[in-house]
Amino acid sequence: MKGNGDVDAGTTEESSPPSPLDWKFSQVFGERSAGEEVQEVDIISAIEFDKSGDYLATGDRGGRAVLFERTDARNLGSRKDQEKQDYPNSRHPEFRYRTEFQSHEPEFDYLKSLEIEEKINKIRWCQTANSALFLLSTNDKTIKYWKVQEKKVKKISEMNVHASEGVRNGSNASSSTTAPRGYLPNGGCSEKFYNQLSNELSFPPGGFPSLRLPLVVTSQETNLVARCRRTYAHAHDYHINSISNNSDGETFISADDLRINLWNLEISNQSFNIVDVKPANMEDLTEVITSAEFHPTHCNLLAYSSSKGSIRLIDLRQSALCDNHSKMFEEREIPGSRSFFTEIIASISDIKFAKDGRHILSRDYMTLKLWDINMESSPVATFQVHEYLRPKLCDLYENDSIFDKFDCCLSGDARRVATGSYSNIFRVFGCVPGSNEATTLEASKSPMRRQVQTPSRPARSLGSLTRVVRRGAESPGVDANGNSYDFTTKLLHLAWHPSENTIACAAMNSLYMYYA
Repeated sequence: MKGNGDVDAGTTEESSPPSPLDWKFSQVFGERSAGEEVQEVDIISAIEFDKSGDYLATGDRGGRAVLFERTDARNLGSRKDQEKQDYPNSRHPEFRYRTEFQSHEPEFDYLKSLEIEEKINKIRWCQTANSALFLLSTNDKTIKYWKVQEKKVKKISEMNVHASEGVRNGSNASSSTTAPRGYLPNGGCSEKFYNQLSNELSFPPGGFPSLRLPLVVTSQETNLVARCRRTYAHAHDYHINSISNNSDGETFISADDLRINLWNLEISNQSFNIVDVKPANMEDLTEVITSAEFHPTHCNLLAYSSSKGSIRLIDLRQSALCDNHSKMFEEREIPGSRSFFTEIIASISDIKFAKDGRHILSRDYMTLKLWDINMESSPVATFQVHEYLRPKLCDLYENDSIFDKFDCCLSGDARRVATGSYSNIFRVFGCVPGSNEATTLEASKSPMRRQVQTPSRPARSLGSLTRVVRRGAESPGVDANGNSYDFTTKLLHLAWHPSENTIACAAMNSLYMYYA
């Protein structure tokens, strides 16, 4: 299902295209049993690898951020040892759960009488410093800057009071009783400490033969502790759909339907509005901003997409308010092809820069498009994700599935792209000139399974935030290959490892990982 156009040879190898990858199941977190009902708050809503690929973060609709850490890379020794032993890049990656924290809570805007969901829309890693991890997370209105750092928790030795020998506050004394903090630096104890201890403990007649007070540190445990360093709020009138870190390591952008704001990480009480597409009269509004991202290496460049299917590249050096774009990428409409659904399915839900910054990947409802930033007239490649659904656009509109927003991602070498679809499947395409790679994988322990699927019917994913969700009839259908598809199971979020062929994807509350 390779699309039209060729990828510019400037960023890909001119040799023969690589053979399709052999994808294998790696691991799954949060796997649900057959028939298990999934709680709405547990559904994953964002996924992101950090730049090193050693950490993975997910956010869910309950406002929780969950961090995973890679373990297999640490067992291989130093970089020189890896080079000597010639470890292949396709080794089995292994991640482990590290920690989780509540990033956002449900809020209520009293001025607008509006409930603000705790759901995390996007999560982005920032630069690490002093062995601490930093990341940004956002819900519809508020962005938070988190620092996750290892902290040593000290344990104090236990008292040797037997349960039958003493009474504490009218009950048997426990051997894990913790002493009040009244000890002095030289190891002695203050009078206040002894008075407090005497009040808490009722000593038996004759006292204890010996009493070891808990004044010695016996062990230290290291735990990851998350702390919110900054909260960036009250800057968006509409729902935030994107956040993106700048390559300068100091600033980031946040985008809603009509505006893009520029923030400094260290300043939370002010931001600069750099893009404003709000018309003087809202009745004249024809398009909204759907996604925005900074260029990976040029701190002055960023791109944002619109609901009309266009991508604009802007240069922050031109003016404080970037009313005019430097470049605009938009595919020409074929005469006579317009229909009622044309504008709806043309809306871009996600854009990603390639690692080298030369290409931009965009995802609309039906296709993936790869754009060369030096060619504005048309994409260099177009990939049909689920063309078999085109005759079903009326049904998709009735049950609001046509407003689903799918993520897209590129491999670190920009030789392949991936995105999700229905029935918990995702597709991987080769974008090297001459490649015909188009692999369909299922988010399960058997990713290459192509038989008819009969997944359970979990809770619906959110459709468009601007439409009232209607509970229309949703029945599974059959695609062109005879495989069933179900609009209620959709793989919206996935991420590609920055340097290896490893993909993490979310199927409801489950996080599946695959490698090749």
